[in-house]
Amino acid sequence: MTTRAWWLVVLNFVLPGSAQVLAGNRRLGRFGLGATLTLVTIGIIAGAVYLLWPAVVLTVFTSTIGLWAAAAVLAFYAVTWLLLTLNTLSLIRLGRAAPGARPIIAAFSTVLMLLVTGTAGYGAFVATSASGFLSSVFVAGPSQPPVDGRYNILLLGGDAGADRAGLRPDSLSVISIDATTGQATTISLPRNLEHVPFSTGSSLGALYPKGYGSIDGCDVSACMLNSIFTEAEVKRPEYYPNAVSEGSSPGIEATREAAQGITGLTIQYYVLIDMLGFSDLIDALGGVDITVTERLPIGGDEQLKEVEGWIEPGAQHMDGTTATWYARSRHTTSDYDRMGRQAQLQEAVLNQFSPANVLTKFQGIAASSSQVIKTDIPQGMLGYFTNLGAKTKQLPISRVALTPPTVDPEDPDYAHIHDLIATALAPAPTTTP
Repeated sequence: MTTRAWWLVVLNFVLPGSAQVLAGNRRLGRFGLGATLTLVTIGIIAGAVYLLWPAVVLTVFTSTIGLWAAAAVLAFYAVTWLLLTLNTLSLIRLGRAAPGARPIIAAFSTVLMLLVTGTAGYGAFVATSASGFLSSVFVAGPSQPPVDGRYNILLLGGDAGADRAGLRPDSLSVISIDATTGQATTISLPRNLEHVPFSTGSSLGALYPKGYGSIDGCDVSACMLNSIFTEAEVKRPEYYPNAVSEGSSPGIEATREAAQGITGLTIQYYVLIDMLGFSDLIDALGGVDITVTERLPIGGDEQLKEVEGWIEPGAQHMDGTTATWYARSRHTTSDYDRMGRQAQLQEAVLNQFSPANVLTKFQGIAASSSQVIKTDIPQGMLGYFTNLGAKTKQLPISRVALTPPTVDPEDPDYAHIHDLIATALAPAPTTTP
């Protein structure tokens, strides 16, 4: 009877329903076996499709309908496996097993029950939470095609303060991604670029046809790239009447048009990260690994008074607060050094987004991300970009920094900038054997 009990427990775990077919209610057993084999079949089909067309599977499981369907299936199996396990415990007749084996069999059965049903239940919980999270961050809208084989995404690091009229982007870059290979290039845009041109058809560009502030100045204190956001958001929101309804804002749209004028690229999407909450996202990810090349102050002023601490050189695992100061610290280095550190931090955060990390820390990541990230990437494109992002992580990220001496921010040659970017994004020449 002890051997019989062990066999039934193992069979219930390996092939739920088989224990009932062999030693109990065969009708219940057939139902359990049918449910188990159906799930196995679905898993095999999904795995085969993923190997051939990964974007299809990822699109399904990043859509609201797909996530709720997955949650319903997982909840159904959690209940089914719980009932089958409880029924198996009644079939093994613990009272007739060897006295020493009884508590071991009971404990082992309980652990397996909690493992299987708990995993399925947690999966259902994650699926429903993910559906709400994705719907709150990503928009429901049409997808944009690649242009010249690339997706170009404007990345803004916003910094809102009590002394500022709304949020102002202190970090600006364009991430250009090859739509086939996933090869990515980061184009860092200095926030102090002057005489910024706008793309053709720009609403704000019609007011500044020779470049931002080139003729009679602008409507804010400094006529630089990052001031465009403030002017459109605070002074001229009527220039972009549809921005909010389309998941954006006047400031973002004006900055997008400026970034297009600077780079000569068509920018399909934007991502805005609120730096005030960025530390929470990094903490939710478990921190980031950064190699620091020079000592940086935390807090303080230009005279290094009231410095709260120092970020020391060397390899460091940073929490959210330290990482945010690493990106923002400016009193011992230049704006261009900050741009390099911000690009380094972006790459480090990207590396932290592994499937295992996201699943185990999902609640914290979802809670912080929904407060930190704003974007117009449609939810229907998530599967495609998730698949493309997996390719990007396997390749080195190249960088184009529009900084001195290559570019003079006070008198930039935008034709030269266009040539620099076109050269950096040009496909590698193919060699014939």
